[in-house]
Amino acid sequence: MTKKLYVGNLDYTVTEQDLETLFSEHGEVLSTTVVKDRYSGRSKGFAFVEFANNEDAQKAKQALNGQDLKGRALRVDDAREQKRDRGPRDYGRRSRY
Repeated sequence: MTKKLYVGNLDYTVTEQDLETLFSEHGEVLSTTVVKDRYSGRSKGFAFVEFANNEDAQKAKQALNGQDLKGRALRVDDAREQKRDRGPRDYGRRSRY
């Protein structure tokens, strides 16, 4: 069980404040992060919401998964740890050996 939730299938106009308002009905929200494209600044359609404790996060997941927000059914699940190992970076260059 995790304190951080993944929230997918978001409308591109959903803000961090929208999510905080919605999720705080189910417990103490520590942070909300709407993931945005680094070049355009436009939402990528998913976000992360972190709760103060696991129980509140699980209650929110149960209550909000599939709920409509701005015309789209939310997909709420436990956030997974990001894998950092991407292997060697040769940027497409050929090895001389």
